[in-house]
Amino acid sequence: MSSGGLELPSGEESTPQGGATDAPPGAVSLVRPVEIGAELDWGTDAWAEVHTRARRAGRAYIWLNLVEQRLRAVVASVLQPIYEPVHGEDWVVAAAGPAGQEWVQRAVAVREVSRRKGYLLDPADDNVVCFLTLPQLRELLVQHWPCFVPYLDDRRELELALDELEVTRNVVSRNRALSQNVLDQAERASARLLDILGGGTGGPSTDRLPIDAVEDLVGDRYADVVSVHADRVRLQRQLPAEDLFGSARRLDAMGIGLNLLVQNYSGRRLMRLAETGCRTRLLFLNPASSAVRRRERELGMRKGELSRSVEMNILHMRRVRARLRDPGAFEIHVFDETPRVTAYLINGDSADGVGVVQSYLRRARGMEAPVLVLRAGGREREVVRGVDTGADNSLFEVYREEFEGAWADSRPVS
Repeated sequence: MSSGGLELPSGEESTPQGGATDAPPGAVSLVRPVEIGAELDWGTDAWAEVHTRARRAGRAYIWLNLVEQRLRAVVASVLQPIYEPVHGEDWVVAAAGPAGQEWVQRAVAVREVSRRKGYLLDPADDNVVCFLTLPQLRELLVQHWPCFVPYLDDRRELELALDELEVTRNVVSRNRALSQNVLDQAERASARLLDILGGGTGGPSTDRLPIDAVEDLVGDRYADVVSVHADRVRLQRQLPAEDLFGSARRLDAMGIGLNLLVQNYSGRRLMRLAETGCRTRLLFLNPASSAVRRRERELGMRKGELSRSVEMNILHMRRVRARLRDPGAFEIHVFDETPRVTAYLINGDSADGVGVVQSYLRRARGMEAPVLVLRAGGREREVVRGVDTGADNSLFEVYREEFEGAWADSRPVS
């Protein structure tokens, strides 16, 4: 008998197949307990999905973190000298004004809790600005826009970029799924914001090969490697020849036929580069050497096929050189050794250099070989971060030295 006066049926009685029971009046019918067997394991598809979500969320978080830190620094640099002389440590509260009293007091309270519980691991974070969210930093900036006018040009563009980040910020903060389209939009908006706020990379190579936020943080682990492509076709989709060579001040290339340059970048463009001061050194495999014949046999080509192709490329480059006012700035050499690598080094003598490198495979043509894209200046980035590992970590430098050694042993083409 239950406390409410209802009689509970015995759990030991079996229920007829038809489902009808002779329960006494007022009895409550209970479902027989069944064994619960929840499936807790994740299959391959489920793991692949959560890894994809985590990678996207991680990339988005890095961009959002960079933007928030940059905006925090800009807001503090402009508003602190105005309010701190009068209000001291409470300058953020004063800057928020009556309209922002609620959220700024909430930030103050969170700061105090973090202090008591030991969550402030860096003394530099022990200020109210570090506890403001991206929308609150934006509110301070908009509210005091006249103070920022001397430093920032276009308020509308700034706010549009911040609007584009709102969806991503909400998704990442709540650990929900982030689509690739939204991630791409967030990366573009973040890069634009950093540029507006004066926190962009600012290097001459940024238009040719933009520095990704993830690369900027962990790229030194991979010895200057920016990207890896399965073949040259995929490389040219991501980095067309026009983008690769278009702003070169120095161009050094070595290989068998240098098809990436000769067949994908016109003679007129090479002439324009030379006329604007670009110094070019091209190192081809000698079409009359035994190494060419061995390569033809490796690839199963007809005798003389590769030799004629290389010779045509050299003749084309000679015609370009003949039209220049300063032919000495456009040098062509040949070498007779076994070809080991093809390398294109753009601005290799400066920190904004970019390299494209392919190793020769026995049964694969150059178009089919994997491609490494390298960025010079890895050593400089490490020194800035206080981790001077020397030049041993720089693949770009390895291939630059390889080119210089091969060039020294080569012969000029008249």
